[in-house]
Amino acid sequence: MTSPFQRFCTLFVAVLVLGTGTLSVATAEPNTLTLEQLRSQRRQLAEQPRRIIMNNDGCDVLYYPKSETLTTATFLDKRTTALAGTHVGTIAYCTISAGFSNFTHNTKVGTILTRQGADYGLVPDRRNGTQEMIDAGTDCLQAVVGSGHQHGMEVFWSMRMNDTHDAAHHPDKPYFLFPPLKEQHPAWLVGNPIDRTPYGRWSSVDYAVPEIRDLAFRYLEEVCDNYDVDGVELDYFRHLCYFKSTAMGGKASEEERAVMTELMQRIRTMTEERGMERGRPILVSIRVPDSVDYCRDMGFDIEKWLADGLVDILITTCYFRLNPWEYSVELGHKYGVPVYPCLSDSRVRGETRFRRASLESYRGRALNAWNAGADGIHVFNAFDPKAAIWRELGDPDLLRTKNQLYFVHVRDDRPERFLAGGLAYRTVELLGPSHERQVTPGKPVSVNLVVGDDLAAAGSRGHRPEVKLHLEAPAVANLNQLAVDLNGTRLTDGALKDGWIDYTVPAGSVRCGDNRVEIRAADTISADSPWSIIFDGSKKPGRAWARDAGSERTVEEIQSGALLIADRGEAGGDYLYYRHPWGTDSNGKAVIEAEAKVKSGSSFVIFSNGVSGERLGLWPDRIELFHNKKFAYAMDTTDDFHLYRLEIDGLNLKVLVDGRLRIDAPGVLKPRSGYTRNDVSFGAANSPMTGETYWKAFRAQSTGLVCRDLVLSVSYE
Repeated sequence: MTSPFQRFCTLFVAVLVLGTGTLSVATAEPNTLTLEQLRSQRRQLAEQPRRIIMNNDGCDVLYYPKSETLTTATFLDKRTTALAGTHVGTIAYCTISAGFSNFTHNTKVGTILTRQGADYGLVPDRRNGTQEMIDAGTDCLQAVVGSGHQHGMEVFWSMRMNDTHDAAHHPDKPYFLFPPLKEQHPAWLVGNPIDRTPYGRWSSVDYAVPEIRDLAFRYLEEVCDNYDVDGVELDYFRHLCYFKSTAMGGKASEEERAVMTELMQRIRTMTEERGMERGRPILVSIRVPDSVDYCRDMGFDIEKWLADGLVDILITTCYFRLNPWEYSVELGHKYGVPVYPCLSDSRVRGETRFRRASLESYRGRALNAWNAGADGIHVFNAFDPKAAIWRELGDPDLLRTKNQLYFVHVRDDRPERFLAGGLAYRTVELLGPSHERQVTPGKPVSVNLVVGDDLAAAGSRGHRPEVKLHLEAPAVANLNQLAVDLNGTRLTDGALKDGWIDYTVPAGSVRCGDNRVEIRAADTISADSPWSIIFDGSKKPGRAWARDAGSERTVEEIQSGALLIADRGEAGGDYLYYRHPWGTDSNGKAVIEAEAKVKSGSSFVIFSNGVSGERLGLWPDRIELFHNKKFAYAMDTTDDFHLYRLEIDGLNLKVLVDGRLRIDAPGVLKPRSGYTRNDVSFGAANSPMTGETYWKAFRAQSTGLVCRDLVLSVSYE
């Protein structure tokens, strides 16, 4: 397959002399283009299929192994050489641009980043090889450009327009990425390390300052003058803060949007002038949030940029996604601009069984993008050049023969972290370990699961997949506690194990595109209802339980069939609890039982329902409610194991000890701050207290449940 570079670049022949650290370049006399010719070629070039654009963040030179010899060849071997012959049509190489003005290419406008992370206590086994490469007569960008062109790949220079990885800087503890520019011009920043901004990061440069916009332009101009790049990638997503107005909780003004549009016009004019001079276009791509309104309020009038012909390639999303991929595709294609959805690395924490960073997940994500009409795939923060994704994601037909995973969502950072009210712009749904969904009687959870393959047609392709829907619901002990419908059809014959329920799904019942999954909870609990949460003190709580970090002054150990949890310190962080989601209804019924023997100090049984909650304190001489201390009962909790039973009914709470009612507290569970989670926990004390208790058993039941994750798996192998 002939690459875009091979079709359009007839002027440049690069011969990479591997192992010498030098690059030999021969150029023909340039054939200048008229503006009309350049724009015609640029449109054709932008529309050429790239399949995959691979973004390399430049850490290959910044954190090169200290023990290895650095040459052009060894540098390229880290992330570049093995991409030859894959689906990667374009490499977008970032020469760090961390801290705005620091670069790892040979710049005279910015600052060459030569600091060593090891000098600041970071990655002591690595070194910054920037100056070594420059001293050898090349640099990281020149090396990647030469290698890419040699192997028929385009190379774009990716500039992070306001990278703030330097926000860790503090006057008392300098950070090596914090550039001299910011030290010399603190007024050019949106904040400072003492008075940090509520949105974005304090170390962002303020694009309302004319000098900042001029520097951004000059950085791009210098690269276009000195490097034979095929395009520039303006990465506005790294990071989202461009004005003090948004950093302080407001929205960008018309004037602020206008100056950003003016900057884009300057960049377009400059790339056209350089393109006419060298006889080959320089493409302009942007990476932005996938919402016109969100971008507009952040300061980017991207629809005007597209309408005015200032952008050749539209790349959307990073930390979060706001809309279905079809939204981005429709937006770009409306103005004749190709669209490359960004499959940024997943940072969802708390996964237990299925991984969003897996190859199978990347396949499903890519198929969703292709099915939405994408022109190609942009991959961010994936760097192994030998990984299978580079040989698979660019071919939808190939992906349809491979195992796939589909999740409700893959990236779940908060859009309101960068823009006040950011959640209001989101239309896609969330369900995952960091966005659990509570299901209670009469309040089912309904979510959309997008599947990018036509599984009903798989048989006609000669491949019959096994399809399963997997629901993580740790508090479910019996399948009678819930019902699951897929596109209106009830799923049966589920298998429950380790907090996951697996349903076999007929391939024909899965739609290509949107699929509606509805999860319902059983209506009531009774005396014979199964315990949904069970802990046996003969061993430590299992995988479904979340354990606090504790400290060196907290202890847990099994002693004679019971778990001793001890907090023997009074410093911050001195406490230890095990927590379990349970999904109870704030208006419904629930039961908790704990069989425990107090040794000393204070320990607690804690529950929350998302609206309210309480803590039953176990003291040597009494039990009492933490928030309502008038409700207490004097007893010896140290003489033996006692069974403490908490019966919850809406706002009312009863506590029974060994089967006898000891606390009757009607109306105590009114809405209370601090109980937004929906879980139960048991453990020892808190930071200013100490306490030790033996726990022989802990169990709970409720009418609700918590959904932690939902996954559709497609298996061909």
